Amino acid sequence: MTIPVETFFLKPDAEGTLQSQIQQMIAQGILSGRFQPGEKLPSTRKLAQRLGISRITVTLSYTELLSNDYLTSRGRSGYYVSETAPVPPVFDASPDTPDAVDWSRAIGQRFSGGQTPTKPQDWADYRYPFIYGQADPTLFDHANWRLCAMQALGQRDFGPMTTDYFDQDDPKLIEFIVRHSLPRRGITARPEQVLITLGAQNALWLTSQVLLTQRRHAAMEEPCYHALHDILNQSRCRLSHVRVDHDGLPPDAIPPGTDVIFTTPSHQCPTTATMPMHRRRALLDRAAEMDALIVEDDYEFEMSFLKAPSPSLKSMDADGRVIYVGSFSKSLFPGLRLGYLVGSEPFIREARALRASVLRHPPGHIQRTAAYFLSLGHYDALVRKMSTTLHKRHQVMQQAITDTGLTVAGQGVSGGSSFWMRAPASVDTTQLAQLLKAQSVLIEPGDSFFSGPDRPRNFYRLAYSSIPSNRIVDGVLRVANTLAHLV
Repeated sequence: MTIPVETFFLKPDAEGTLQSQIQQMIAQGILSGRFQPGEKLPSTRKLAQRLGISRITVTLSYTELLSNDYLTSRGRSGYYVSETAPVPPVFDASPDTPDAVDWSRAIGQRFSGGQTPTKPQDWADYRYPFIYGQADPTLFDHANWRLCAMQALGQRDFGPMTTDYFDQDDPKLIEFIVRHSLPRRGITARPEQVLITLGAQNALWLTSQVLLTQRRHAAMEEPCYHALHDILNQSRCRLSHVRVDHDGLPPDAIPPGTDVIFTTPSHQCPTTATMPMHRRRALLDRAAEMDALIVEDDYEFEMSFLKAPSPSLKSMDADGRVIYVGSFSKSLFPGLRLGYLVGSEPFIREARALRASVLRHPPGHIQRTAAYFLSLGHYDALVRKMSTTLHKRHQVMQQAITDTGLTVAGQGVSGGSSFWMRAPASVDTTQLAQLLKAQSVLIEPGDSFFSGPDRPRNFYRLAYSSIPSNRIVDGVLRVANTLAHLV
């Protein structure tokens, strides 16, 4: 029996080359049971005519499937579904019966129900997505990232791609961070003092697990990165929330007896305040006075398009008490999940051992791809392009905010990608967000950045990393008009 040629069609939104699309279409047909062993496929000529593509493309697809035992060739007769084609076993579905386990008693520790909000997965479908930290496909260098990924898949890099590093990392990526990334922040470090992580959030989790216990005391900024709330609450340490001002974390307000201080001096999250030099020195003095450690999350320092970034706290640290958290996820794309920790060797040694016991190491192929992208200069070019674009968007949004009379609660002095906004005290920005969502506008309510039952409900964040300049004014106007109806 010959499989009808009408069975085959290419989806207009499918990804990958034509050859890979054909391979996937036929393989899925076999794996799903639609194409049975022994059935004949249409000839390469007929299928090429049906799909409107080159005959050689179909031939190459068939040949690849032949080598993987999905198809077999019978002389001049043509191609057939192989009798030994991989087909997953089929079992009767298990009955849908309620568990006999009392999960309310069986679960020893609970991690759900934290403060970190979920972002809409379909955010790109909205016309005015003022959502923070998402990748803009018009800015990202797809072509060179693809080339670097292909290079990392080559025979020359077979070892780095497939090796189980156990507790180590790709030496090329570590070398670039040590020789190029860290010196730009004034930091000198040896490879033994650097650990690759699955993003900044993973770095913060590793740090909290190594440094904190139920008897130790941590201080964090208020408001603060909401995921850090969850991480520190899970550590079960004693926790103090220190209210930030227009210069970020005030050192004098840090409680005595604090063991670890978490701060975002370059761009305070979420107010975007930049800590001035005199306060950075005061913070280091305060930590030394209490013999405390400082965890510096240095996110978005690359987006300093208004003025040059200030030196990192780590670069000013003469005692080895600052642990530095860096990330490529914000400047490349969030799905990359690639960051790093820099600290004294005793700390990195423990963080390395913990990481190895949980996930061993981030994937070798991702590390090597990033190493090529960074070392070949593509990363610097991308950052320059993003900074230019974000600078323009910042100017457009600032003017739109001024024209509509909205209130800015905080903005960084050197750049960034968002404005921290304040609505009148009577407004609940969660309700505002719901009303705007119906108008294809996405904003981020600010309550999740605060702690406690009485956290303010009238703050929100407007980010411009993922919205083109020509839509900003109309989007901000919709925010202002909807807000006016709530007051």
